[in-house]
Amino acid sequence: MHEQVIIKENKMGTMPISRLVITTSIPLIFSLFVNHLYNLVDSVFVSHINESALTGISLAAPIQTIMIALGCGLAVGLNAMVSKALGEKNREEVKRTTSAAMVMAIGAYILIAVLSLLIVKPYFAWQAGGNQEIAGFGSDYIMVCMLFSFGQMTQWVFDRLLIATGKSTLFLATLGTASIVNLILDPILIFGYFGISAMGTTGAAIATVIGQTAGGLLGIYLNIKRNREIPIHFTLHISARCVRNILKVGIPTAIMQGIMSFMGIFINTILYQFSSTAVAIYGIALKVQNLAQIAVMGMNNGLIPIIAYNYGAKKEKRTRETIRCAFVYAVVIMAGTLIGLEIIPDKILRLFDASEHMMSIGIPAMRIMSVSYFMSAIGVVFAAIFQGFGNGMFSMYLAFIRQVILLIPLLLIGSVMKNLNMVWMSFALAEFVAIPFGIILYRKLKRNLEGEKFL
Repeated sequence: MHEQVIIKENKMGTMPISRLVITTSIPLIFSLFVNHLYNLVDSVFVSHINESALTGISLAAPIQTIMIALGCGLAVGLNAMVSKALGEKNREEVKRTTSAAMVMAIGAYILIAVLSLLIVKPYFAWQAGGNQEIAGFGSDYIMVCMLFSFGQMTQWVFDRLLIATGKSTLFLATLGTASIVNLILDPILIFGYFGISAMGTTGAAIATVIGQTAGGLLGIYLNIKRNREIPIHFTLHISARCVRNILKVGIPTAIMQGIMSFMGIFINTILYQFSSTAVAIYGIALKVQNLAQIAVMGMNNGLIPIIAYNYGAKKEKRTRETIRCAFVYAVVIMAGTLIGLEIIPDKILRLFDASEHMMSIGIPAMRIMSVSYFMSAIGVVFAAIFQGFGNGMFSMYLAFIRQVILLIPLLLIGSVMKNLNMVWMSFALAEFVAIPFGIILYRKLKRNLEGEKFL
């Protein structure tokens, strides 16, 4: 009876691919837009405290990446494994995988809380270069985000369960709730309204974690009441095999996110040699990048379950068509984004109360970095394809090539030359040179799947 419900309701295996990619992606894109918008708004509000506050939360970004690494690795593994089990019509496997993911999320939260007590103070003492004001703003912000990250971990799990069954509009509701709560609370807690004392960057963090908790609680409710294809069953007696399957796909993603945390520290160290303003601009650029890539990232979040479901259901033609659509949509979307960002970099910087000095550095930086956003679309789509087929290692290899192996020497060249524009250009060059490596890995994936008559 339950299997019949899955066959009848799940559109992953029935809707025309060109329409499925769009209808699955639009709610995800909108929800990611709202989500990244409130992160951007955090920075906009904080920038009006002073530039030191903006630099402080920019320095906090690598530590936030550690949190994202744990949650995103778990989410990607869960998404791929649950979607594959749904495609195979294996309800019991869906149940076991979901139970394992919930316990793993609790473990991830505990690890993040412990790390906050061990690394935050030493990290800012090092990265802030002795500037106590910058260190204070940054550490106050990230400590709250890490100690109360249980809401974020909850969202990672329960949002992905909604995505796995194609219920993207419900996912929109959870992320939208988190974002709206944060947007409302941000100015109240940062600057102090309605009798509440101004809390600065601490207030921004409190608004964030309250929003995440609200979204996580709504995610639990919607999965129990509206997502009957996923049997929610919490138990500490979880399947070791399911844990391994989640980790098999998720660990490469988590490793790469973790490496990017160290890359963020490395990049900030290089930029600090030029000025603290350069660090602040890079923080702005990361926020803008998140917004610029929303359409592609939202599409990729939809691609993983579509590919995994049709792979599990042995629907070769639908899988190939999904891949073709993904590349076409990604290039078209990012071409339009590139043109837009080349036109309005000054207007973006004005949002952050930029001084003339920041404008002189920031305008060329934003224009150069926008080229890297366009180039990165190909690599991002390749990563989603690899994850959809359960091959997280290929995704990790490509990300490592794009964001570490190629990027580090280029950044060092810019640093040695004392040419800040060369530092910004390094991101675009690394993305461009990495494209052939993505093609090579994709061809290897095709050969590996030939025995299954796929691709």
